[in-house]
Amino acid sequence: MDHPSQNVVHTRLTADFPELAHLSREDLEDLLVDQAYFQAVFHTLPQVKQLYQGQADLGAANETIAKNNLAYQDDLYRLRSETQEAFDRAKSLEARWKEIEKEQREVYQRFDPQFLLMRLRHATIAQDDLSEARANAFVQGSASDPDPVGLSGKDIDDFVKEFRELRKTYHKRVMWSERWAAGDVAWRDD
Repeated sequence: MDHPSQNVVHTRLTADFPELAHLSREDLEDLLVDQAYFQAVFHTLPQVKQLYQGQADLGAANETIAKNNLAYQDDLYRLRSETQEAFDRAKSLEARWKEIEKEQREVYQRFDPQFLLMRLRHATIAQDDLSEARANAFVQGSASDPDPVGLSGKDIDDFVKEFRELRKTYHKRVMWSERWAAGDVAWRDD
């Protein structure tokens, strides 16, 4: 009868897995052929037991984490809802902000120096047209009436007074426009 230690095979396998060193060559060959025998021996290896224990520990830890996460679920849904409401409100305010900025630009445009200069130039031209129209109306009115007595001194004085005021306004606007063009007009932003 052979002593079991004499049948021990010394290979790299038995060096890496000393737990298998006590198995004979026939037992090792049976391991390769018999799936149930392989599973029985495989699951008794300390490395495999340690691996399964680690896997079980990780599973338990994951389960604990999952339970903790579920405990926060209602709070998270509430926070998600509040965050969505805050985001929607922020978007609404952002849109309103753009509308207000547009309105503000339109309001401030009236006080923009370039816009004011344009208005001054238009008003100057309109004032010139108005005074010339008034003068033409006066001249045509007196020309259509061949009777020199038709115009009284008061009519002439009223026309001169009105025409002088119209031209005075026109020349003031021309003067301001010339000063502006020369850089003598400064607009404060306050």
